[in-house]
Amino acid sequence: MIPLSEVIEAKKKINGVVNKTPLAEAPLLSQRVDAKVYLKKENLQITGAYKIRGAYNKISSLSNEEKKRGVIAASAGNHAQGVAYSARVFGVPATIIMPEATPLLKVVGTKALGAEVVLKGENYDEAYEYALQYAKDNNLTFIHPFKDDKVMAGQGTVALEMYDEVDDLDMILVPIGGGGLISGIGSAIKQLDPHIKIIGVTAKGAPAMYESFKEKKALGTSDVRTIADGIAVRDANEKNLKIILECVDDIVQVDDEEIANAVLFLLEKQKLVVEGAGAVGVAALMHDKIEVKDKKIGVVISGGNIDVGMLSVIIEKGQIKAHRKMKLLITLIDKPGALRKLTDIFEELSANIIQIDYDRTSTTLSYGDANVTIALETKGKEHQNSIRDALKKHGYRFHEEF
Repeated sequence: MIPLSEVIEAKKKINGVVNKTPLAEAPLLSQRVDAKVYLKKENLQITGAYKIRGAYNKISSLSNEEKKRGVIAASAGNHAQGVAYSARVFGVPATIIMPEATPLLKVVGTKALGAEVVLKGENYDEAYEYALQYAKDNNLTFIHPFKDDKVMAGQGTVALEMYDEVDDLDMILVPIGGGGLISGIGSAIKQLDPHIKIIGVTAKGAPAMYESFKEKKALGTSDVRTIADGIAVRDANEKNLKIILECVDDIVQVDDEEIANAVLFLLEKQKLVVEGAGAVGVAALMHDKIEVKDKKIGVVISGGNIDVGMLSVIIEKGQIKAHRKMKLLITLIDKPGALRKLTDIFEELSANIIQIDYDRTSTTLSYGDANVTIALETKGKEHQNSIRDALKKHGYRFHEEF
């Protein structure tokens, strides 16, 4: 474990620089799972995620000579911004190696914090290997995102803040990617109160740490695929796994559908913008991965830096699944007034048209026909059934798009 004294020292160092984020009860979620649930809102952190805690603690520990030479990290997301922000506070030159496919918004955001960004490699692993060599060639200090004692101690300050506010939690749910966050939190909590259970949550599409925990040895995977990009780590490492085996009581998995449901729930019910990795703890609660009835639960919302395109997809799919939106492809006779007759049906049923497209040239159409692709706002399952019945009654050929 990381010594509690190291975590306490890290808390002193980050004080005044890193936000003490809210730990707030979530009444609707609590009611849903029949437990008392508190959310630790690291999505409201300075850089939108907890990563700044570990990065700042690590950089603060460097010698003056090391600071002068500069630091380097490999990241396409939260760790990049945490390192860049912390380096700027200390006036330390920072280089961030990002995969070539990194979205421009993340590149620009990291540069805006004063770091030099180098795009290299097709994925994180290639960027990581390049960063290690670059650090060696240029005598820079490499800031690892999770396999570093100072970084883990910094992440453990999340636990101290939670314990200061609510010291009688039964359980804390923590996202797991590489394991730095849960190593720090687990180390601190088990030394403060070993009766509090630490439960890790991984994405099913990135199963390395889950499988390693079950097998009690570090394992890797050939590929990762999940919307929770912040915890999409391909291989488990022995250092973090050793700590996790010491201080974590169990690890559960959630799939992308469950993660998306949690993101949408947090947006609608808690008014929180949360990235996929940050939502996995809530996903585990919502989908009964853990027995929590009548318990007091802390959930770490690790970050809020979700891509707006991904958020848009999650919202739209969620609306369709909740019967609040439907998409129809309707074939009608291509003549004046045909479209108006169709839209009159929707008006009579109080279905709001939010998107429409008219196609008369598709090679699948008979001559004289047209396809109308239409998206409707609806008021639930019964409302949608009424729309289907009305279309059938008027003789329209249609099918739904999902």
